[in-house]
Amino acid sequence: MNVAEVVGRTLADLGVAHVYGVVGSGNFVVTNALRDAGVGFTAARHEGGAATMADAHARTSGAVVALSLHQGCGLTNAMTGLTEAAKSRTPLLVLVAEPAGAAVRSNFRVDQDALARAVGAVPERVHSAASAVADTVRAFAVARRQRRTVVLNLPLDVQAQPCPDPQRVAATEPWNPTRPDSASVASLAAVLAAARRPVFVAGRGARDAGPEVAALADACGALLATSAVAHGLFADSPWSLGICGGFATPLAAELVAGADVVVAWGASLTMWTTRHGALIGDGATVVQVDDEPAALGAHHPIDQGVVGDVAETARDVLAVTAPSSGYRSPELAARIDAEGRWATLPVDDTSTEDRIDPRVLSARLDALLPADRTVATDSGNFMGYPAAYLAVPDAAGFCFTQAFQSVGLGLATALGAAIARPDRLTVAALGDGGFLMGVAELETAARLGLSLLVVVYDDAAYGAEVHHFAGADHATVTFPDRDLAALGRGFGCEGIVVRSADDLAGVGAWLDGPRDRPLVVDAKVVADEPSWWLAEAFRGH
Repeated sequence: MNVAEVVGRTLADLGVAHVYGVVGSGNFVVTNALRDAGVGFTAARHEGGAATMADAHARTSGAVVALSLHQGCGLTNAMTGLTEAAKSRTPLLVLVAEPAGAAVRSNFRVDQDALARAVGAVPERVHSAASAVADTVRAFAVARRQRRTVVLNLPLDVQAQPCPDPQRVAATEPWNPTRPDSASVASLAAVLAAARRPVFVAGRGARDAGPEVAALADACGALLATSAVAHGLFADSPWSLGICGGFATPLAAELVAGADVVVAWGASLTMWTTRHGALIGDGATVVQVDDEPAALGAHHPIDQGVVGDVAETARDVLAVTAPSSGYRSPELAARIDAEGRWATLPVDDTSTEDRIDPRVLSARLDALLPADRTVATDSGNFMGYPAAYLAVPDAAGFCFTQAFQSVGLGLATALGAAIARPDRLTVAALGDGGFLMGVAELETAARLGLSLLVVVYDDAAYGAEVHHFAGADHATVTFPDRDLAALGRGFGCEGIVVRSADDLAGVGAWLDGPRDRPLVVDAKVVADEPSWWLAEAFRGH
């Protein structure tokens, strides 16, 4: 065996869940070694798409996923997706070939370590045949234990070195979660004991701790909300307010702003989650729980910070918490049941003869689609509609690759989530701009025969800029209307155009059929006004 083969086999032994990539000469051998060892491989049409698919698969499954890239240009093509993964602390292992040390004039030579560091990823390297197994295990452990995106460089000359007797390895174990100190536990318990209107906001760091956080909320009478990335975490609770922030319902915004205690569980309380601070009421006590000390108070002032794993902290605080009704009451339960979801609120339908109101579109889709679903959302003026209107069964049902706020990641996000959870219908909610940016991966979706519904909120523009620069010359951000459904059919998908609620019958027919290839829905949406959440965001700026 050579080093490339040993790296592939070692990663299979360690439990890499899947590998995505675009294969060239530099990563051909290591990719085939992974495949030969039984790791599933998905070939994307662009490295950027492959990176985002791997990111989404890791988020949806909770496992370490690999990305295989050619040296130089393969890595640079993937950089936007890698930036998103690194900012989101996705446990992703990037296997990237590197020119041989002596090839100082190689066309492919770039500073790959610097590229990794520049976007917040961790650079690692396989140094020799003697250290190949140890180097691979070290990189995998950082990805898994620290929830980091790791770029493992594989120099071509090292890849080719023989490894006559490589050591087999056992799977690494995660680090033991951080327990909070007793003083912090007692202090948080005291805050909750004195609270009359507590609200818990759970974020990415709480996605694996939903039951623990919910149990403590039940004990102290807290209402439950999430940041966008943790949407669905409390889907089964009657006390869930849904997403806190720009996508929040009017009721959720009212109740969160009325809290006297807000506890952020693995949530960073960014300007999006707090509506630039407007959702944190004057005089409210703010507590943040996170296993990263640097995260405490980084985005919003806090009164108390607790360093600890979310689940461990919630369990420890529950053990010393006396039961209280807190914010909860029968009257409030009735309000949450009646007003707690956008899809149940009345809409002043602005649909025209040839364009559908995006709220009507989203609400009808929510009623039409099976409950067991995964929703992936791109960025743009439209994005609040699927995020707010399309219910999801749990936190794994919503994949939101928006830490970098890049347009164009939504389709690849949906593919990675669909491959991770083939038991669910996956919905890719995209704007027309983002759809066209990532359209090459429609071929991947059709080739794989995915049960994928691609809904394009098509306003023939970059709508955010149209509404942000109202009254300006919009020639640079508006485009001719195109038949995007026909484009989908050209890639081997089914495709329909939706201009009214009646046209959604085509979606129903696809749902009733074999679903052996994706459906592209070109929904021609009304775009006369900005979405409510975007208007709020612009006011904040």
